Amino acid sequence: MNATDATRENFARAARLLGLSARVEKQLVTPKREVKVECTIETDAGEIATFQGYRVQHDDARGPMKGGVRYHPEVDPDEVGALASLMTWKTAVVDVPYGGAKGGVACDPRSLSRRELERLTRALVSGIHDIIGPDRDIPAPDMGTSAQTMAWIVDEYSKFHGHQPGVVTGKPIALGGSYGRDAATGRGLLFATQNLMAAEGKSIAGMSFAVQGFGNVGSWFARLVAEAGGVVVAVSDVTGAVRNRAGLDVDELVEYASTTGGVAGFTGGEAFPGDALLAEPCDVLVPAALGGVITGKNAGDIQSRYVVEGANHPIDPDGDEVLARRKVTVLPDIYANAGGVTVSYFEWVQNTQRYRWDEERVNDELERVMRRAFEDLRATARRYSCDLRTAAFALAIQRVAHATELRGVG
Repeated sequence: MNATDATRENFARAARLLGLSARVEKQLVTPKREVKVECTIETDAGEIATFQGYRVQHDDARGPMKGGVRYHPEVDPDEVGALASLMTWKTAVVDVPYGGAKGGVACDPRSLSRRELERLTRALVSGIHDIIGPDRDIPAPDMGTSAQTMAWIVDEYSKFHGHQPGVVTGKPIALGGSYGRDAATGRGLLFATQNLMAAEGKSIAGMSFAVQGFGNVGSWFARLVAEAGGVVVAVSDVTGAVRNRAGLDVDELVEYASTTGGVAGFTGGEAFPGDALLAEPCDVLVPAALGGVITGKNAGDIQSRYVVEGANHPIDPDGDEVLARRKVTVLPDIYANAGGVTVSYFEWVQNTQRYRWDEERVNDELERVMRRAFEDLRATARRYSCDLRTAAFALAIQRVAHATELRGVG
């Protein structure tokens, strides 16, 4: 099942639960704007290379649209459209005043030099600068992009519209970025997990975790959960996987992966096939890599009691059904990994006010937002007697539908 179909099925299930009218449902599923741009650059070898760039702006009923820019070979209109929709629901679940958008370029960033990546980014901005901005659509880092990418966007955008640091979030601190933004998604994932466990009378201290994906989100989560007393027993990334039932030394693994480019070869544990990570015995499985990795075909192999979604749409609806039958609790992505967009909102607020917060305030505010959102999520699940994913969509749809109806048609 592709990303768009999976998102629409999750939406439809919650819409039926709410008794949403056909008119409002159509408004909410239809993207506001879809843009495809040609990004042509000169390579370091003096050749011409052309890449396809995309920006889908899904909804702005609750505020400016917000969404990352990813550089990855699998970027396509279907994936970008689905992720733009998810951003609409994600911002609504945590109740920050944004809508949803997403963008990307179909490329392999690892095959491009720094200079080529800069040219590519500037070509993308040249194609979309008139539809983004601090009060319209605010990009952020995503898979394959970074704070440096955002710095190039700020600079290129300024050539057309003057200096406006709020055009993107996830920037370097020196260009108006926020303290705590780099760790925000992983830290929000930690807070989400703590909230879930507290609601069930448990603590993450002593619980075992397997983390698929050791990029920004997975590595930060692993570090933070280890600091909180959790035991990270297995980790995988594109290079391979490593496990240790007694617990991996996460700090050493982070340092090793940053030096070598991946977890493969780490001597603090046993190597095993990366595609076996999902079936690793643990209390909490954290898919924090690509979407669509858990399906109806492999969900039966999962040996955890909980799945906390660090990636966007890592479980398709067929996989959800299997996990529900097996009584595996899933903490959905549109809540669990919303720490990044929440701190992006804080960054945007700081840019607007021209006043910087210290990191302690950022982290405290993030914890407060994640706790409040979980309380709303749990209340919605109880009200409709449904699973947490359906509750998250229902909560988000209610908020966006209300804003849409208040604004009217015209």
